[in-house]
Amino acid sequence: MADTPPSSTPSPAGNDGSTHFIELRGVYKRFGSQEVLKGINLTLQHGETLCIIGPSGEGKTVMMKHIIGLIKPDRGEIYVDGVHVNRLKEREMAPIRKKVSMLFQGAALFDNLTVEQNVAFPLLEHGVRDREEITRRVREALQAVDLDEHRTKYPTALSGGMRKRTGIARAIIDHSECILYDEPNSGLDPIGSDIIDKMIARMQKRFNITSIIVTHDMRSVFKIASRVAMLYRGEIRFLGTPDELRNSDDEIVQNFINGRSDITG
Repeated sequence: MADTPPSSTPSPAGNDGSTHFIELRGVYKRFGSQEVLKGINLTLQHGETLCIIGPSGEGKTVMMKHIIGLIKPDRGEIYVDGVHVNRLKEREMAPIRKKVSMLFQGAALFDNLTVEQNVAFPLLEHGVRDREEITRRVREALQAVDLDEHRTKYPTALSGGMRKRTGIARAIIDHSECILYDEPNSGLDPIGSDIIDKMIARMQKRFNITSIIVTHDMRSVFKIASRVAMLYRGEIRFLGTPDELRNSDDEIVQNFINGRSDITG
């Protein structure tokens, strides 16, 4: 039986009187004959760090992409700060994507642009033209992720962890309130992974940034999460704190977090 606390029950969001920043209500998504999401209910408050775990191919990234309108649900509702996201047309999504940024695997940097040019890109896209303001905000963002001295380098000269930190700087430069991370520790050694974990925690403390992190790295989950959601066969199998996750009596949950191969048995 799933360990799902009452906080997963849908309730009014943002502008209609609650403190929910992000909310998914009864979200279903199918690709062809495969039903990927089967009625997802989830709420987040400002400043939370939610880690999303579960076996590969269970729809974790699909669920996250619904939040910024990259994927539309077949059924259900998504709210960001009280705005009903899946009712918006593509041209109306800009304010949502300014509040909520996504850091893709590999950081999706432009290899023909320097670090500082990559970080400045969202400002130019949103019409900022004051060169002094752009320079100031780029330097602030790079200093926040300890990359200011590397600002003139190209992505090909960076380590994997530095590329991901550049992606974080680009995500925060436009004053995003939330960052969605798609496996930020993927491909990194333990030290690089720890640097990214500390960077995510620093962003939360310094800017009260809400973080949603899809990850398979259980060490990261227990270090940085305020809550954890486990997605299993299209549903939220578990939702709770890291301590509640560790102490769950759900055999499927325990098999997954301890790396036992009968998770799908």
